[in-house]
Amino acid sequence: MNSKPYNWKIIVITGGGSGIGRALAEEYGRLGATVVVTDINGTTAQMVATGIVAAGGRAEASVLDVTDAVAFQKLIDNIAIRHSRIDYLFNNAGINIIGEAKDTSLADWRRIVEINLMGVIHGVTAAYPLMIRQGSGHIVNTASISGLAPFPLSVGYNASKYAVVGLTTSLRTEAASYGVRVSCVCPGFIDTPMKDNNQYLKIDKKIAIENLPFKLHPVEWCARYIIRNVAKNKPVIIVTPQAKLIALFYRLFPGLFIRINIIAAAKSRKVFEK
Repeated sequence: MNSKPYNWKIIVITGGGSGIGRALAEEYGRLGATVVVTDINGTTAQMVATGIVAAGGRAEASVLDVTDAVAFQKLIDNIAIRHSRIDYLFNNAGINIIGEAKDTSLADWRRIVEINLMGVIHGVTAAYPLMIRQGSGHIVNTASISGLAPFPLSVGYNASKYAVVGLTTSLRTEAASYGVRVSCVCPGFIDTPMKDNNQYLKIDKKIAIENLPFKLHPVEWCARYIIRNVAKNKPVIIVTPQAKLIALFYRLFPGLFIRINIIAAAKSRKVFEK
């Protein structure tokens, strides 16, 4: 059995400096791929790439703000010139803004849509034509369980992730005839720096983190699960048993699910608000 099944595969990961992106980069590095680690934070991207190389893998780092369509296109073009192709693009960069819609400014809405949705669109726009010309490639977009079921205190995040799910599943129907695969990853509660880096609006961050409803799953486990299911070309990859249960519950009992969350929203105002 080949211990490095991704030998010489070219894999581009946005938001690769931390969290799920970092874990994916490190795991693909162990599996033999050439990983292009991109992040808005060039220092963390370089640290991840350096670690992969130190462990015997192949990696390079690049600064990328996914809201900059021109920069994204330039990155993809440069990679294609140097490596002749791109096998996988993980549109993974994202943010969350925790708080009620009434406290969310228009600037907050724009920021979350620009990063979580337009960042994905910029990646698709840059890489999809190349993959069509290649006749191969796989685009993997990171959404969330919040893209499959509604939750209070993150309406903007939910909206952006619902859009990513719709974009991915719709594009998949077009891309198949060109030999291009498209998948969507919907993680549940994963132990990443995101919980600490989230923006909190009129909510006590410490209390919110302490009252997370589920145990956080290790990010390394999450990355391995994603990689296995991307290899199977699954259309929607729901990560963690709790997330699968939530998605099923909402699909079968949407009215009850929403009523439960109405109660949860009311309780959260008493518990989380500063």
